[in-house]
Formats: sequence, C-alpha cells, structure tokens
Amino acid sequence: MKAYVFPGQGAQFPGMGKDLYDSSALAKELFDKADEILGFAITDLMFNGTPEDLRQTKVTQPAVFLHSVISALVLGEDFQPDMVAGHSLGEFSALVAAGAMSFEDGLRLVSKRAMAMQKACELEPSTMAAIIGLDDELVDEVCDSITEHVVVAANFNCPGQVVISGAVEGIEKACAMLTEKGAKRALKLSVGGAFHSPLMQPAAEELKAAIMETRFQTPKCPVYQNVNAYPQVEPDKIRENLVAQLTAPVRWTQTVKNMIADGATEFYELGPGDVLKGLIRKVSREVVVG
Repeated sequence: MKAYVFPGQGAQFPGMGKDLYDSSALAKELFDKADEILGFAITDLMFNGTPEDLRQTKVTQPAVFLHSVISALVLGEDFQPDMVAGHSLGEFSALVAAGAMSFEDGLRLVSKRAMAMQKACELEPSTMAAIIGLDDELVDEVCDSITEHVVVAANFNCPGQVVISGAVEGIEKACAMLTEKGAKRALKLSVGGAFHSPLMQPAAEELKAAIMETRFQTPKCPVYQNVNAYPQVEPDKIRENLVAQLTAPVRWTQTVKNMIADGATEFYELGPGDVLKGLIRKVSREVVVG
C-alpha cells in the first residue's frame, strides 16, 4: 500500500516550485491563483527570494503548502494514495491532496494559521530545542518536572529525536537537565516561538473560527492526524483535530508506525526537501521510501 507524506515548516528553500511552474500548466494556474488569494506575489518570493524572504511567517507556511499540494495535484491520476499524513503544517497539505478540502480553502487556512501563530509568538519569549539520543518517555518526564515554566515535548519525530517547546527559560532548564540525563545533543532551534505547546493557545482560538467555517468533506483515503496518530475520514473529527493540533504534540513516530501496521509498504514525500524520508527510515528499515 502507498502512503504519501507532506513536510512542515522549515523545508523551504530559494527557488522552490519554479520547476513545477515551468513544466506544468496546472501548476502555473494554481501558483497564479495563490498570488490572487494571498494578495501578494508569493511566487516571486518562492522562485527568486532569499532564505530570509522565505523565513517571513506570512511566506513560509503558504510556500511549503503550495509546493507540497501542487506536487500532488500535478501527478493527476498517478496520485493514488492509500493513506496520507503531514508533519504539522503538512497536515493541511495532506488534507487538500486527499480531497478533504479545496485548494483555495486550504491556502486561506494556512495563511490565517501563519498569522495567528506569529501573533502568539510575540506574546512571550519562547523557543524550541531538538533533543537527540533519549527515549520519548524520559524527555516527557523531564518536561513534566519543570513546573515554573511552560515546557513540553512538541514533536516526536523518530526514535531518539524529540523536539521540546516552551518559554525560553523553561527550554534552557530542560536542555541542561536532559544533557545531564545523557542526551547526545540538546540544540536550541532557530524558530520564532513555541509551536505545538500551550503557548499557542491564542493562535488555536483565533484559528478555530476559520476552521469551523471551512467546508470539509470525506477524503478519498484515511488521513493520519498529528494529535493522536490515528487515521481519520470523518469531516467533523478532522476539524476538531486540526484545532487541537496547534497546542498538541506532533506524534510522527507513532503515525508512521500506525501507517505501517495498517499496511503501508511504500512512503513517498511530496513537497520541498526530504526530511520526512530520513525520519521514516529511522522508524522502519522494512518499508520502501521514495
């Protein structure tokens, strides 16, 4: 069975999507439509911008979404997933690719999500850090032991790789404690805030209304959602999980394990970069990753 996966924020690079635009009439139509929907020429920034241009919040998330979704749509009849999933932002790409919502609605939601997250980031100094070489449970325990600051496990990416998220002081304390516990690395990330933590609650509240107003339909295959790593096809439940996603951890390791348990033998990453391919290989050496 074929599984398609879609990357999240951080996968962007200068020039992304230009090959699609130049080689496909459908891609050109969709990119041009994106410029109209967003009200600025995101295509110019994607194709000709600098890394700094692509780090702008209003650009990064729509850019990764566009590259990912258009990569799926230009496949036409060759895009026949048995299941899909996306990492964080990539969940929106997965939902559009699987037909759970329209391209236009997906892009509008992603743009609103980016703006809401940026506003939440500005409320309190916060950050994230990658913890390498410890069990998920130990990372969770250390984060839970820090009660004076917000700090939580945010991304369970693959065995031995967890990203933590929270207030700057909480992250610094957790990194020190996790290093003492034997972490090979505790590396603060260059991000604007504490994604997938309770500090994103203002963004979740702002985005909830937009998600609830968006028309969802039954996707053509199960979508494995970040909040619980389970497959979902029911539109109202998909909505509910999307609202929860901003403050809940991304359970990517379990998602991949569940997809394999449900029959996935081939994984294909659509979008910029190949980060998810590497993570999937660390979860299982038994599947084909293309």
